[in-house]
Amino acid sequence: MAGPLDGRCILVVEDEAAVSLMIAHLAVEAGATVIGPIADAATALTLVETEAVDCAVLDYKLIDGTSLPVADALLERGVPFLFASAYDLAAIAPRFARVPCVDKVYVPERLLQTIVAVCERARLSAPG
Repeated sequence: MAGPLDGRCILVVEDEAAVSLMIAHLAVEAGATVIGPIADAATALTLVETEAVDCAVLDYKLIDGTSLPVADALLERGVPFLFASAYDLAAIAPRFARVPCVDKVYVPERLLQTIVAVCERARLSAPG
């Protein structure tokens, strides 16, 4: 049976081990290939530049600062993403006010629904 994320490559950027594994497991169970989990922005930026990513799940606070440089790189490349964080990203960086955000502590079904919606919205708005 096909999963809602079949054929998608999801980048997971989260520095809390248990949370990152839960997100990765959730995405894999839904049919995605997962890159990561990645705990730092520097490594995530390298992967954004070198891998074909369909969507990313970003925590705001990482071990080396914040995920905002990763979010900016994803925006530049037209890669959809969402924040999964306890922070109010609209207050921190107003340019991301329209980016979906799932608050920690996650309800796994809600997080998965948001990932699927972000991927689907990107597919529908893609040219061709």
